[in-house]
Amino acid sequence: MTDKIFRVNMSDLTTRVEEVPAAWAGLGGRGLTSNVVAAEVEPTCHPLGKNNKLVIAPGLLSGTQAANSGRLSCGAKSPLTGTIKEANAGGTSAQMLAKLGIKALIIEGKPQVDTWYSLHVTADGVSINEETELIGKGNYEVVTTLNTRLGEKFGVISIGQAGEMKMAAANISIKDPGSRIRSSGRGGLGAVMGSKQIKFIAVAPTDNKVAIARPEEFKAANRAFAKALVDHPVSQALGQYGTNVLVNIINEAGALPTRNFTSGQFAGHEEISGETMYDTIVAREGKPKHNCHPGCVINCSQIYNDKDNQYKTSGFEYESIWALGADCCVDNLDHIAEADYIMDDLGIDSIETSVAFGVAMEGGLLEFGDGPGVLRILREDVGKGTPLGRIMGGGAGNVGRAFGVTRVPVVKNQAIPAYDPRAIKGIGITYATSTQGADHTMGYTIATNILGVGGKVDPLSQEGQVELSRNLQIATAAIDSTGMCLFIAFAALDSETCLPALIDMINARFGIALTADDVTNLGMSILKTERAFNIAAGFTSQDDRLPEFFQEEPIAPHNVVWDIKDETIDSFWNF
Repeated sequence: MTDKIFRVNMSDLTTRVEEVPAAWAGLGGRGLTSNVVAAEVEPTCHPLGKNNKLVIAPGLLSGTQAANSGRLSCGAKSPLTGTIKEANAGGTSAQMLAKLGIKALIIEGKPQVDTWYSLHVTADGVSINEETELIGKGNYEVVTTLNTRLGEKFGVISIGQAGEMKMAAANISIKDPGSRIRSSGRGGLGAVMGSKQIKFIAVAPTDNKVAIARPEEFKAANRAFAKALVDHPVSQALGQYGTNVLVNIINEAGALPTRNFTSGQFAGHEEISGETMYDTIVAREGKPKHNCHPGCVINCSQIYNDKDNQYKTSGFEYESIWALGADCCVDNLDHIAEADYIMDDLGIDSIETSVAFGVAMEGGLLEFGDGPGVLRILREDVGKGTPLGRIMGGGAGNVGRAFGVTRVPVVKNQAIPAYDPRAIKGIGITYATSTQGADHTMGYTIATNILGVGGKVDPLSQEGQVELSRNLQIATAAIDSTGMCLFIAFAALDSETCLPALIDMINARFGIALTADDVTNLGMSILKTERAFNIAAGFTSQDDRLPEFFQEEPIAPHNVVWDIKDETIDSFWNF
């Protein structure tokens, strides 16, 4: 079975199957979505207009037995940042698309009439169907209904009400093995899907196997790779406490942004920590660890139950807990879990929206710490699309402009995540230079700055931060192209066997002979392609800057400011 491009034109409601161009043959995941967007989307187009395209692509190793290879990439021009954008998530759809022989699904155009549709994807192509029953419904009802309508084995890629309303913080949601919600969270890609008037994409299950050119070599490499992952202490900590293990660690480092980025430590950190969350999950008969996609060996996800031991949310991540917790000063895990559930159901980025609440609290909309007030606004305003709800759904920058707040933590209009760049300088370089707005996952310097993975670079020093961020951004772009979870990076940085085993798997899968240099060159090529798109869209080096308050307001407890010079930031691109 030869991989194909499946193309859907929503302007004339036609579909076709195409051969993969030679230039895209060696690409997958983010490498493929960014190259398609760069080749086919006019950089100055309106992100919600007919000329933007939504590209959905499994990774190079998707659909194989490779451990942790279940991430699905979605790409487009972002309605939040105006830059090129890729966001990825777990779930079942990446592996299913790969087994159907689909290299990428490219959705273009825009319907001429006010009708909503769904896409049904099989190995033979895509059918476009009118959809009425699920319009206006949340992601959980979409998944539940489709499990009945189509069967539980179908993959589901959907948007909630936020995507239907084309809110700039809307995300694309992907069903996971337990019929829960995983989010391609950042950059407003759910609004792009909503602009195409597609409520959901159903992916048919198949018994097809992905062809492996050298099966025995692949099995041996996968064994070495999986062992390197499970043996790494960070993987083990993630399996025990989830990503929320970081609350106490980052608080201790003085880099936990608190009260809309006015302090680096939160007095209520213990109440929202990974350790407290773990104890709560166990006491309420939840599940402290499970996988977000088949084949994961780290199992950093979990199921969080309410006080009545009933399901409340899953994939309860550090970023979401920090944003409503420390940043908004809410120290009640149940309030944060309820908000997480609502945002998953609405299909809206829990980082962007929660940071927006922190800005709104500074603007006087709510008192800091008002968890019930957050829940009320999410339900009654964001979910119903009231004027206030649309302001909140437009992201932190939008809220800052509406409420006249000057301390607005965004880069390229995207909310800064859970690590203060004044106290962890490396992540500040990543926020500033990322081709996709502030995003910790683009080059996760926390690994080296704080966790001591891959060496040690002092988080408070200016020295070595550009090189650290650059190397990690290059590596991440390559990892995002394989379909691998980013958390393989911890073992890849420390283990002598992990990265060679990953390259061996790619070579065995395709019958090729890549070297480590080839993988590095792939990462560099992706970054340069994305940057070229942004430059053509009108971005300059002046957009690679942190907000001025970081330079002017020292953050406790270290009382440090962002002090890396502009020319040093700009040297990032000297490769």
